[in-house]
Amino acid sequence: MNPRASYLVRMGLACAAALVWLAPYAWMVTTSFKPLSEVLEHPAGLVPKSPTAAAYREVFSAIPVGHYMLVTLAMAVSIALLQIVLALPAGYALAKLHFAGRRVAFGLVLACLLVPAQVTFVPVFLLFAKAGLVNTMPALVLPFAVSALGTFMVRQALASVPDEIIEAARLDGASEATIIYRILGPVLAPTLVSLFLVSFVFHYNDYFWPLVMTTNDDVRTLPLGVALLREQGTGMRWHIVMAGNVILSLPVMALFAAAQRHLVRGVGGRA
Repeated sequence: MNPRASYLVRMGLACAAALVWLAPYAWMVTTSFKPLSEVLEHPAGLVPKSPTAAAYREVFSAIPVGHYMLVTLAMAVSIALLQIVLALPAGYALAKLHFAGRRVAFGLVLACLLVPAQVTFVPVFLLFAKAGLVNTMPALVLPFAVSALGTFMVRQALASVPDEIIEAARLDGASEATIIYRILGPVLAPTLVSLFLVSFVFHYNDYFWPLVMTTNDDVRTLPLGVALLREQGTGMRWHIVMAGNVILSLPVMALFAAAQRHLVRGVGGRA
């Protein structure tokens, strides 16, 4: 196969894969602009016959979208920043320091990647309930402040950083904290940005833990608010649920559009 034909085949496969991923989102957006009667009559139709923004007006009148959005953004940003702050020294120790049990410690970090949050939520919930932190922001943030995935990503990225940089900093009198946060931090910027994005998206969309730890609107997140749209009125109001999901996904889409090249570099393990 000549190079041009090979290029066209790769582009065709890439476009087909993109369509598979984009088609559900396109259906969600178009459904949000349909009246309920059209949704029930032609649920698979992509083009609204009578486009209307009534579903969006209903979403904003049914739930406090602004409050839920602020809580969700504050929670996701706080978790992502804490994970970066703590993953940097942990990854640095596993990659650049020599101590007994380093391999065992790294093995435990990898093992933690295999443990889902649902396995430990009962003891964690009881701990926060006993401390009186249910329905508070710390209860949403603190259980995820340490990330095994973040430690792994930082450790792998640091493996490609020459030791001479660290030795030179030590000769200049830099402390370990200075080396980690002021010298290696900027070097690992692509990895840290990708860690921030992965963490932000995961916790921004998280439904399970906020459902466990909240019982009122004080710190209720937007995914829980969108789920409440299904329970109001009679029947399944698909167009309103889709409008809520479009609003929910907009910040994530904007964030990825602004920083996608850092995500690709970070996932590829390049510092």
